[in-house]
Amino acid sequence: MLPLLPIFPIAQTTPPPQEIVQPRIVRPLTGSLNTVPVFNSNSPEKVQAEGILLSTFPPGGKQTKSAHLNFPFRGRFDLFAHHVFQPTTPDDLRSLYLGIILHNPGKQAVRVDILQAASYLSQPDAPFAELPPVAENNLGTIFAGPGDRVMNEILRGQRQSSFPPQLIIPPGQSQMLFNLPIPVQGLEPPINGRSTFMRLRSSGTVYAASLAMYAPTDANGQERSPTLEEWQQMLERGNLAGPRDKTPTPPEQTSGKVVYGRVAGVAQGSQWRSQLIDSSGASTLSIPSPGEAFSYGLSMLNQGTLGTSQIQSAPMLIRYPDTAYRAHGNYGIQYSLSLPLQNNSDRDRTVTVSLETPLKEDKLSQGGLRFFSSPAKQVFFRGTVRLRYNDDQNLPRTKYVHLVQTRGQQGEPLVTLQMKPGDRRLIQLDFLYPPDATPPQVLTIGTQ
Repeated sequence: MLPLLPIFPIAQTTPPPQEIVQPRIVRPLTGSLNTVPVFNSNSPEKVQAEGILLSTFPPGGKQTKSAHLNFPFRGRFDLFAHHVFQPTTPDDLRSLYLGIILHNPGKQAVRVDILQAASYLSQPDAPFAELPPVAENNLGTIFAGPGDRVMNEILRGQRQSSFPPQLIIPPGQSQMLFNLPIPVQGLEPPINGRSTFMRLRSSGTVYAASLAMYAPTDANGQERSPTLEEWQQMLERGNLAGPRDKTPTPPEQTSGKVVYGRVAGVAQGSQWRSQLIDSSGASTLSIPSPGEAFSYGLSMLNQGTLGTSQIQSAPMLIRYPDTAYRAHGNYGIQYSLSLPLQNNSDRDRTVTVSLETPLKEDKLSQGGLRFFSSPAKQVFFRGTVRLRYNDDQNLPRTKYVHLVQTRGQQGEPLVTLQMKPGDRRLIQLDFLYPPDATPPQVLTIGTQ
């Protein structure tokens, strides 16, 4: 029963959170994305009408030619798919199936190696639980949301047991890479999502498509998986799935509200490797002076470059015209950063390395990074990072840390080192940018 309200309720306003400014230089990342293509199926995010989510097949022989982007894969490529299902009417609680179909157009069989792979539902696999800002996650059991769980497992090089190590596709034929449901029966409210990520390698040319279909039923009225033939029929005769997401703002528009849009296409780049050093030709990264810090931007995007003018969003090789111009957020892209720290002073120093979520700006309007003094409500980063380094006893350490950060949150130290004069210490940090995160973030090196 709802609580009774007073006859004359007193209006209450929540004061806006106070901002604090950390005077700090933000440096662009060295290095760049590699050129591995990424099949990126994320639009529409909420699917309520079955159809084609993303097809790189040739348009010939297809009913909706504009739905097929004609992009062949060969060798290494990645696959990311993230979709949510909510029925349009409360009495229709059929599951929605997601299917990824691969086609071999050639005259020789093609082997597709599934190097790493994971796919999870929001319910029951990875509910959005409330977690602390920092938690040790060496066992990989801490996650909130399917994207968080998927990226956690891929970071560890795992392949979920439900996926085979490889597929053999005969010449001129197709096979399902996966065929999995998003169920809503019994959920309140009836809404669920699925995140999937795969690292693949093909011995020959293949085309790929992601499709959404309401679960068909058997003779007893029970839901069953769609067959390969049913998926092929949808691919050949179907329209784009809906409803369509908001149309993105053209990149040349620099004023007014920005709509980044959801991604549906092939992005270029699966990993960003960077050695963070003082300058070109240097071999080390000098720690800051006591009481100071500097940061490196992560997942920076247009109108959110934090004064660096560096856009890290992966460019799109092909895309549907009503979807994102770049893969903003770089979901599933691995950041692999090396920090060859050196204490050039003549005294012992305490050095910290943190990941933080400042307020988004294109230029630093206050001469530094802006944060909130108290936690905001919106979670902007939820994922696991891996750190490898030698500790203060010179013993090699590998640790996984799960982070939850809200908008404008300063980060707690991931690593704290006691560095003697002249000491050199290499830290390697890796993470896959998780779905449901909101860029940008920064990596901060500080000296106490």
